[in-house]
Amino acid sequence: MLRLAYLADDFTGATDALESLARAGLRTRLFLDPPSAAQCAGLDAIGVAGLTRSLAPDAMGSVLRSAFGKLRELEPRHVHYKVCSTFDSSPNLGSIGRAIDVGASVFGGSIVPLLVAAPALGRYCAFGNLFARYGIGSNGCIHRLDRHPSVSKHPVTPMMEADLRIHLGKQTARSIGLVDVTDLERSFEESSVILQRLVTCGHQVVLFDGLNGDHLARVGALIDGLSGDGAVFSVGSSGLGVALTSHWGSIAHPFPIATPAASPLLVLSGSCSPVTGGQIAWARANGFDGFALSLDCTDFSAALGAMVSALRAGRNVVAYTSLGHAKTAVPAERLGTMLGRLAREAIARTGVKRVVVAGGDTSSYAGRALGIESLEMRAHLTPGAPLCLARAPDSPADGLEIIFKGGQVGASDFFAQAAGRA
Repeated sequence: MLRLAYLADDFTGATDALESLARAGLRTRLFLDPPSAAQCAGLDAIGVAGLTRSLAPDAMGSVLRSAFGKLRELEPRHVHYKVCSTFDSSPNLGSIGRAIDVGASVFGGSIVPLLVAAPALGRYCAFGNLFARYGIGSNGCIHRLDRHPSVSKHPVTPMMEADLRIHLGKQTARSIGLVDVTDLERSFEESSVILQRLVTCGHQVVLFDGLNGDHLARVGALIDGLSGDGAVFSVGSSGLGVALTSHWGSIAHPFPIATPAASPLLVLSGSCSPVTGGQIAWARANGFDGFALSLDCTDFSAALGAMVSALRAGRNVVAYTSLGHAKTAVPAERLGTMLGRLAREAIARTGVKRVVVAGGDTSSYAGRALGIESLEMRAHLTPGAPLCLARAPDSPADGLEIIFKGGQVGASDFFAQAAGRA
């Protein structure tokens, strides 16, 4: 029986969850479409990399109802709708409230647990308010989400409210309760009583705070205790997988820590994050050939030719649509598909073995344009962005080593780390 099946709202979030489960020892594989029972044989957990973060609520509803129905048929113990740890969403785009409504209708259950905190990624929730470090895998300062220098200025879904109950309340009519940090510091029995009281009072969603690993383990025990005849449906960041696996204890299927070297490296970025912009600037100043890409794709052939020439000469390449200060939102489907096509053609012409795709909103479309069927984790690199091995039948990306990196992930020399030479 599968312990857990998750559906992520984008590709970078999907690989983040893959990493947290694989490093906890669960045999996990990430698919682009819901797998069959036969494809799940021998696995403890499976994931599906969705693209609902870039969809309007009505489109989300039809996609999620189908995907959740297929996951239910696999009969997992838990189903997790995986969202970004900065809760990127709005009533009109990537609505987490709509996902909760659909999931609750498919799976039932007395409540929908919600855990967004992910301390390993620098994401903390206290008294219902979300805080985030500036950059994942860096020493950046921690900011309340509505004052975060990057997240609060996101060109598509800026986070203007740190209180998650208020933010989510604009996306669903369901009543939202809170188990706060003081509740988690009590005994397990007392925490359980508090949770049950919230259910009795009519709350349909329960948000859990979290500041550290002990809090997550307590939340995992509380959520696992909800198991009944069917799957428990929960929503949250990769911290939810950490919470459950912390409660379950060690399962010995360890993964290597060291990242093997690979050269040349191809980086394609659709991210508008200042963190990624700084990483691109570092790479250009440290030997990478840099290529600015137009958003309208008019320079596709010229850009591809220049990238191929550099890769054939053994030089690392970083191609990007922004240096972290984009002011105009471009449809994620158009941008991600362009990046995926560029990568696919470059791989076919050069045989490059390792690729980085940066940008959460665009990543799902890039992965599909590459023809990827599924991924497995190969090695840890930095929190939230593992090195993965792609299965892509009938595509030059079959056997490719690939890293999907969210905008906030990584230190300034991340792309050198990705090449295995930092």
